[in-house]
Amino acid sequence: MSLTKLGRPLFKGRIGAIEKYTNGAEEIQRAVLARLLRSAENTEWGRLFGFAQMKGYEDYAQKVPINTYEELKAYIDRMRQGEENVLWPGAVKWYAKSSGTTNDKSKFIPVSQEGLKNIHYAGGKDAVALYLHNHPESKLFNGKALILGGSHAPNYNLPKSLVGDLSAILIENIHPLVNLLRVPQKRVALLADFEEKRNRIAEIAVKKDVTNLSGVPSWMLSVINRVLEISGKTYLDEVWPNLEVFFHGGVAFTPYREQYKALIRSPRMNYMETYNASEGFFGLQSDPNDPAMLLMLDYDVFYEFIPLDELDSERPNVVPIWGVEVGKNYAMLITTSCGLWRYQIGDTVRFTSTAPYKFVISGRTKSFINAFGEELIVDNAEQGLRIACEQTGAVVSEYTAAPVFMDAAGKCRHQWVIEFDKAPASVDEFAQILDQALQGLNSDYEAKRYKDLTLQALEIVPARAGLFTEWMKLRGKLGGQHKVPRLSNNRELIEQLLSLNAQTK
Repeated sequence: MSLTKLGRPLFKGRIGAIEKYTNGAEEIQRAVLARLLRSAENTEWGRLFGFAQMKGYEDYAQKVPINTYEELKAYIDRMRQGEENVLWPGAVKWYAKSSGTTNDKSKFIPVSQEGLKNIHYAGGKDAVALYLHNHPESKLFNGKALILGGSHAPNYNLPKSLVGDLSAILIENIHPLVNLLRVPQKRVALLADFEEKRNRIAEIAVKKDVTNLSGVPSWMLSVINRVLEISGKTYLDEVWPNLEVFFHGGVAFTPYREQYKALIRSPRMNYMETYNASEGFFGLQSDPNDPAMLLMLDYDVFYEFIPLDELDSERPNVVPIWGVEVGKNYAMLITTSCGLWRYQIGDTVRFTSTAPYKFVISGRTKSFINAFGEELIVDNAEQGLRIACEQTGAVVSEYTAAPVFMDAAGKCRHQWVIEFDKAPASVDEFAQILDQALQGLNSDYEAKRYKDLTLQALEIVPARAGLFTEWMKLRGKLGGQHKVPRLSNNRELIEQLLSLNAQTK
């Protein structure tokens, strides 16, 4: 009997629990919050806000303020020094260094043992459970899993706490049995130098029977290309004929989809999106034919949502999961067993269904362009690029965009730096299609583009090959879970790229 057949029963039981999300969301989420409040009632934070006396969600929402990292930083700093019972019971040893910020300030997100087990690892197990449920013919465990992660950050360690990329923390604490099914070995997986790690992983993995991949699409693509160089093959399914799925997350898959399709021709190849951030594991693509993800409701995460148009309001209308509406953009708040209380994660989501609750990530609260009232979000950019690529045959590798404020001629526009894996025959035509697509996707952008009165046609600056990788390397953000900022409301980042792009290699 194959390992996959032996392993299936271990995951089958979760499907019934997940199916209860459809009709039992409110009950499930209220139970999660009650459990978290009860667990933390004797912490400093719990005593400060009276967790022991709270009757339920309505009490919690009234008494506990909304928080960003800045509000919790002083508490987290004390926890990193070894103080116990601050935001969560006991001492928290691990902290995920987050690069999800545009101002280069590091965030250190607590990762408790409860959070590891009941959030992050729970999500990984459910990804497998849903995949096996959707693919009864799978032979997932008959080969190896290539799991691409980050590294520890020892320069940020303190005597009572350790820091690393979330993926490195997960690899460090993973059950020893899982290591028998994955490549590379831990010491290679946790190497800090991404280029060395990529080469070592490729040299090891090219000799293995890899059936599944897990990681961030951009960095996994770099490893894949190195595997092809070493093997001398053109297509990845020539190297790994039993490869069947890529569990991907961290960045939107849209800019990379065509590149993966070009390198992996197997009709058996599947792609499954996951929403696993430093702060928690939140969503899984439960239907291969629906790009929206299922919100995972019974982990140690309680969710709230702020309508995006009320984000800067003094008293926004915050709603729990049972109060959201389909089609509306929300900023997400989380309460977790890692000690994050009504924490604004920085991501925005849009629900496509409420039975069950399914959503797409629409952007970042700080990753948008609204220099002229156009309110362009990442979701608009991704969809616009997809349309332009479909109509021109182009393939986008990486991109970023920012406003060009009024020049000497009184002209304002958006400027895009795009690295093409396959360039369009005409960049001007691509720009025109993208501009029209954005107008169709965003009424505010369309209004500002009306007769070129407020906002002129967008400009595309083609990037030389490897520009974004070089830029990320110079910033010390190569590999791991580091992401290229897609949209910025200022020109700081794009000016760095333009300057670098002008230099000859």
